[in-house]
Amino acid sequence: MPNKDYYKTLGVEKGASQEEIKKAFRKMAHQCHPDKATGNEAKFKEINEAYQVIGNEEKRKQYDQFGASFDQQGGFGGGMNWEDFMRQARQQGGAQQGGFGGFGDNNGQGFNFDFGEGGLGDIFGDIFGFGGGSRRGKRARGGSDIEASLEITFEEAYSGVKKEVEFYKTIKCEHCSGNGAEPGTPIKDCKECGGQGQVEQLQRTILGAIRTYVVCPKCHGEGKTYKTPCKECGGEGLMKKNVRTSVDIPPGIDNNQTLRLSGDGEAGSKGGRPGDLYLHIRVKKHHGFKRKNDDVLSEVEISPAQAALGTTVDIQTMAGEGELKIPAGTPSGKVFKIKGKGMPHLQASGHGDQLVTVIVVIPKKLSAKEKKLYKELADANGETVDKSGWFGIL
Repeated sequence: MPNKDYYKTLGVEKGASQEEIKKAFRKMAHQCHPDKATGNEAKFKEINEAYQVIGNEEKRKQYDQFGASFDQQGGFGGGMNWEDFMRQARQQGGAQQGGFGGFGDNNGQGFNFDFGEGGLGDIFGDIFGFGGGSRRGKRARGGSDIEASLEITFEEAYSGVKKEVEFYKTIKCEHCSGNGAEPGTPIKDCKECGGQGQVEQLQRTILGAIRTYVVCPKCHGEGKTYKTPCKECGGEGLMKKNVRTSVDIPPGIDNNQTLRLSGDGEAGSKGGRPGDLYLHIRVKKHHGFKRKNDDVLSEVEISPAQAALGTTVDIQTMAGEGELKIPAGTPSGKVFKIKGKGMPHLQASGHGDQLVTVIVVIPKKLSAKEKKLYKELADANGETVDKSGWFGIL
């Protein structure tokens, strides 16, 4: 038997993800479904055969290794016709007799499909616009995300710090532990839904009767009922409270960066996942340092004589005091780089650099001796200077 290229059949690359394969199958199934005006049963069989293989992780591994000749174990191929496929789908989903127009067996009867979670039920739900009917248990509602701001110093951004953050948020009720019932009172399975949190509904469509599930109107998806609601939360299982949270600020964090703390947001209801906390960091300005990416910027002042003759000056770095050698003839504005004395790389090893700008400071007031020395220097260089105010030394 010639080897079939299932990836080509679905129009995906060999390295495609399962989600990409599923998306491609859905799109082509929409176009080729036999019950649609533009349907093509032969093509539909081909794309479904491909999806049954490469849409399954285990079968896909075998196919990639051995090709289409491996045992597909019930895959859609080997002469299976449309009725065979629908029979397989019915067996997968536990289908029962009913009015699913267009999906008939050899006797012309339709079927109600009750697919399990995912699989063909999920696929056909997308194709025809109805829910797959999955029994997903209680309808828990996730908690909301919250935002907060925290101000830290430049030094704390350099070294990292542990901070306490306080904010007002929804938490699980401390009196009933979030179950909504007054402690000590009985909690029972909901009689309406049998503890499932969902009830079955039969929905009539142009394709027939579709079985779907909706949130139980009596227990609101919780699956449990209680006679006495919690006196603190009124049965909601939630309450508001000021909460303090300890946060580790990593070394190297920059101004206006945000930390995401998973699960530190507001509590979810009925066991739902809590939201996240987004903490916006504000770094205070420093009187001696500025920051550019992971480099620290600073300045050092020297006199004209030091600039001309060269010198060694003491400087301050984030790691402590150090020395900077300034060669003779250094102009004002010259930038020197000190390797590894900048900010730590966030969540990585190493540091940025410290960039030191030299500022040559020209004195605004001179003593008589200083004026005389500057005059002699100017004369030696043949320079013209303003002689006003020099009468005392000429």
